[in-house]
Amino acid sequence: MDMNYQDRIPNNIELGANRTLQRALEHWQPAFLSWWHGLGPSDFNAADVYLRTATSVDAKGWATYGFVRMPEYRWGIFLAEPEPDRRIGFGDNFGQPVWQQVPGEHRSTLRRLIVTQGDTEPASVEQQRLLGHTAPSLYDLRNIFQVNVEEGRHLWAMVYLLHAHFGRDGREEAEELLERHSGDADNPRILGTFNEPINDWLSFYMFTYFTDRDGKFQLKCLAESSFDHLSRTCKFMLTEEAHHMFVGDTGIARVIKRSLEVMAEIGFQDPDAVRRAGAVDLPLIQKYLNFWFSSSLDLFGGDSSSNAASYFAHGLKGRPDEPRFADHLAADGMFALELPNGQGGVKTEHIPMRNAMNEVAREAYVKDCQMGVTRWNKVIERAACDFRMTLPSPRFRRSVGSWAHVPTDTAGSIISKENYEAHLTDWLPTEADRAFIRSLMKGVYEVGKIAGWIAPPDRGVNNLDINYEYVKFH
Repeated sequence: MDMNYQDRIPNNIELGANRTLQRALEHWQPAFLSWWHGLGPSDFNAADVYLRTATSVDAKGWATYGFVRMPEYRWGIFLAEPEPDRRIGFGDNFGQPVWQQVPGEHRSTLRRLIVTQGDTEPASVEQQRLLGHTAPSLYDLRNIFQVNVEEGRHLWAMVYLLHAHFGRDGREEAEELLERHSGDADNPRILGTFNEPINDWLSFYMFTYFTDRDGKFQLKCLAESSFDHLSRTCKFMLTEEAHHMFVGDTGIARVIKRSLEVMAEIGFQDPDAVRRAGAVDLPLIQKYLNFWFSSSLDLFGGDSSSNAASYFAHGLKGRPDEPRFADHLAADGMFALELPNGQGGVKTEHIPMRNAMNEVAREAYVKDCQMGVTRWNKVIERAACDFRMTLPSPRFRRSVGSWAHVPTDTAGSIISKENYEAHLTDWLPTEADRAFIRSLMKGVYEVGKIAGWIAPPDRGVNNLDINYEYVKFH
C-alpha cells in the first residue's frame, strides 16, 4: 500500500479518491488542532522535538526520525497491509470472509467499541499535558511528546473509521471525542482510569507501563475483529504502542536503579533516609504500582460478561492472539472463576467460556505485567537489597466485576472493611506521599543533565547519545 504524504492528511487509504470522506476529515482537522493547542502538551508547541513519524506500514522500516514542531506533526491514517483472503478467526461465523463493510445488525455495537477505544487516546494526552514542565531530562521530555503525538494519531485512526463507515452518527461521535475532557466534572472521559490526574512522572511511567498495556490488549482483541478495516487499523496502532510501554518499563526501572544507588551511597535502606537524599524509596514505588495496576485491571470489564460473549459470538472482538487458541468457537468450554462467597471466603463458579472473554484477556495482561516486575526485581536483587516488587492480587481494590468493593489485602485475602481502610495508607500513595513525589518534580532542560531522583537511560533514541539535544527551544 502506497503512503501518500502530499495531501493535508497523510494516508495509505487512497483518501484522494474519496472526496466526500476527504472533505469530512479535513473539516474535522481544524477542531483537532484546536483541541491540541488547548489541551495538548502545554507551552511547548514552538519547540523542535526529535520525533519519529510513521511513513510506511512495513514493520522493517515504518518510521523516520527528525525535528518537528508538534502542531506541525504529520498525523495520518494508516492501515496495516491487507491479508489476502482473510477469514473470520473465531465465533459463530468462523471461516467466513471478513467484512469490508459494517453489517447493519452490528453497526451500533461496533461504533460503541470504536468510540470507547478512541476516547482513551486524547484522554491520556489531556492527563499528561502539564508534565513537560517537570521533565527529568531532555530525553524524557522527548519521550512524553512522542507518546502524545502518537496518541493523537491513534485518535485519527478511530475517527477515520467513524467517518468512513458510520455515516452521520460516526461524524457526530468524532466531534464528541473532542468535547469530552479528562477529569471534567460535567463531561468526563468514558473510562474512569482516564479521568485520574497524572501530576508527576512516577505516575506517568506507571500509566505507560500498566494502562497503555491494557491498551495493547484491547487493540490485540480488536485486531482479531471480523471487520477488516478495524482489524488493520489496530494492527498498525500496536506497532506504535510498543514504544509507550517501553517508556514506562524503562522509566520505572530507572527510578528503582536510582533508589538503589542512593541506598548504596548513604549506606542505609531506610525509606525516610532515601527520601531525605532526594530519591524515591522502593516501598513508595510499590504503592504507586498498586494504584495503577489495580486501576488498569478494571478497564477489561466484568469477569462474567454477556456483552463479551456477544462480541465473541458475532466476531466483533476476539481474544488477544486468537490463533494460539485451539478452540476458536468456544461454544462448549467452561471457565473456572473464583468469586467471593458472601461469607468472607472464596468459591469457584464455572461459567461459559464466551462469558469469560474479559477475564481471559485480563489473565494474559497480568502475566504480561509480571514480566516487567521480574526484570525490576533482578535489578534489585543484584544490588543485594531484600525488597521485591510484587503485583497485588487482581482482587485488590476493584471497582468492576465480582470483586468490586470487596475488601481484600494486596494478597487477595478477604478482610473486614475496617481492616481494609486502616491499611490503605500502607498499600496506596497518601497525599503526603504524592506531595513528596511532586517536590522532586523539577524540569531539567540542560543538555547532558538529569534530575537526581532517576538514573540515566541505558541508550538514546534511534542510536543517538543519551545526552543528545532531543528538544530544542526557541
